[in-house]
Amino acid sequence: MIAINSISQFFRQHPSRGNLFRGFSKAAVMNDCRLAQDTFVLRQLFDKESWTYTYLLADYVAKEAIIIDPVIEQVNRDHSILKRLGLNLLYCDDFVLANTHVHADHVTGTGELKKLIPTCESIISLCSGAQADKYVKSGDEIQFGRYSVEVRQTPGHTNGCITFVCHDEAIAFTGDCLLIGGCGRTDFQEGDAETLYTSIHEQIFSLPDYYKVYPAHDYTGQTVSTIGEEKTYNPRLSKSLDEFIELMNNLKLDYPKKIDVALPINLKCGIQDDLVNND
Repeated sequence: MIAINSISQFFRQHPSRGNLFRGFSKAAVMNDCRLAQDTFVLRQLFDKESWTYTYLLADYVAKEAIIIDPVIEQVNRDHSILKRLGLNLLYCDDFVLANTHVHADHVTGTGELKKLIPTCESIISLCSGAQADKYVKSGDEIQFGRYSVEVRQTPGHTNGCITFVCHDEAIAFTGDCLLIGGCGRTDFQEGDAETLYTSIHEQIFSLPDYYKVYPAHDYTGQTVSTIGEEKTYNPRLSKSLDEFIELMNNLKLDYPKKIDVALPINLKCGIQDDLVNND
């Protein structure tokens, strides 16, 4: 999408392209450009306990939305934002209601959001082993208004990891697979270092360098990166495959604190059966 701050400026800089707008007033062209820019909604929301990013994507005109990776403690916040924007929740991924994978570090907000919005549907990878209303695989597209996200399977952190790519806005939502300056761990929950390395290089690093990377977590205060930055500067993924496997096999990370509670609930689409207290 070309950002046009001034139609007059555009004509001055590109006089040979004036024929593109023949028959249209400058005011009409400007209105169309504003409409194209203003319809896409992206909200990056943060949970400080699990360091998780939840993403709200929407077409503001069509009033259709997706939530990616909701967190149970933030369900009221997410629901309030949807109501304030007048949006319809089509699916729930962990929110479209879309999960990038079965999380081990927090309980998904999917189940509680489905109670608040009974018409929404949960989505997760076919390979995740989790319950959901709909299952997706590579090549599937999730539509919301005039926009869509492409599903790319990116296993390695877990078997069911997927990345959502919004080509309309040149954005990739990479879950725990690719982080800013890092990647998901591979020492539990079906993790495999070689599989993760291959997934990232073939399914994510194959995107144009200018695509933005929005991960599911960040522990250093960063919010967004780009494909080009991660290909060049990621201290893990800029290494060779053998070096990467050696590094990942020797991280000696602590056992995930919430995995014993979160995993069984998340495998059931966040349905708690009174296993946890959401106070």
